[in-house]
Amino acid sequence: MSDLGSRLRAAREAAGMSLAAMAAKTHWSKAQLGHLETGARAVKREHVITYSRALNVSAESLYGQPQDPLRVAHEWLVADGPARVHRSAGRRVGQSFATELEQRVNDLRRLDDTVGGGDLIPLVRRELAETSAVVKCADYSEAVGRRLLVAVGELSQLVGWVASDAGYFLEARHVYLDGVSAARDAGDRTLAGQLLSTLSYQMANVGNPADAALLAKSAVKGAHDAPPIAKALLLERVAWASARSRDAESALRAMDAVDDAYESRSAGIGEPEWVYWLNRDEIDVMAGRCFIEIGQPDRAAPLLSHAIDAYDSEHAREVALYRTWLAESLARAGELDAARDVIEKARSTSAGINSARLTRRVEDIEQLVG
Repeated sequence: MSDLGSRLRAAREAAGMSLAAMAAKTHWSKAQLGHLETGARAVKREHVITYSRALNVSAESLYGQPQDPLRVAHEWLVADGPARVHRSAGRRVGQSFATELEQRVNDLRRLDDTVGGGDLIPLVRRELAETSAVVKCADYSEAVGRRLLVAVGELSQLVGWVASDAGYFLEARHVYLDGVSAARDAGDRTLAGQLLSTLSYQMANVGNPADAALLAKSAVKGAHDAPPIAKALLLERVAWASARSRDAESALRAMDAVDDAYESRSAGIGEPEWVYWLNRDEIDVMAGRCFIEIGQPDRAAPLLSHAIDAYDSEHAREVALYRTWLAESLARAGELDAARDVIEKARSTSAGINSARLTRRVEDIEQLVG
């Protein structure tokens, strides 16, 4: 039984609620709930939030005492990763090394959920450099080589994202494009689309939004066979770049396409691991941000408020960022007092988070609300 699953079960039993009663309060069957509680199925954030609401307990109590994310990052930084261990041990790598590396990438990606870019960037830079060195110097089969190239592509996307969060935009651009080359060589068109799409997101924020929209659309076109959730993510970047370009019609059309893609998801359709975080709340956040950009702030606030309420305290950066958008939506709708209250909460939540992106957003909205 997983620790998180066992905590869900303990909380349900402490509330005196049977599996049948829990199923009646949620959209999951008894069997699905049982799988979550026994660890047969991975527990995701939406499961924890649903349990917290059904049982009227905090999400934090269900997650348990969190580790200090900065301590975790530091421990990773001083420890030897699989790529460094290999470089000192030999030249031949096989499937087991590829599997270990893939898990390392997945764990690093989740560390980004709780650690700001300024603190995480040294670790992910090193991981990418060492993994790239293995790809260049080691011996491996064609099948293992494809897996290694995909790992390089995924690490490149992560390094680019973290670098952008830390304010290193030129570095992020170079890393994204290097990752596209790795994804292309691996034959992973969906990953290549993800890299180009993430670069378009940066361009929409700090570059030319019209160019960003063209790049985002190209990424969708190139990854035409992407599975539903991955496609929804790529389309979100089209919506955002279009909104930033003040192309309301294209933004609204892309937002509808996001909904269509996401609703077509199925348990039987495989998705890349890097879409683990995209859910209905995240889609609503992006929709709310787009509504602000195209001059419809009244439509944004309800979407943003609901999503913020669903977040737990471990995701402080996202909570703070989304509060800046909520504050902006309120300010642009003329509700300045409410906007000031929200941006003050955002600043409080952002304390101690080393993210240039977050700091800039908070300062910008504080100027807006006066």
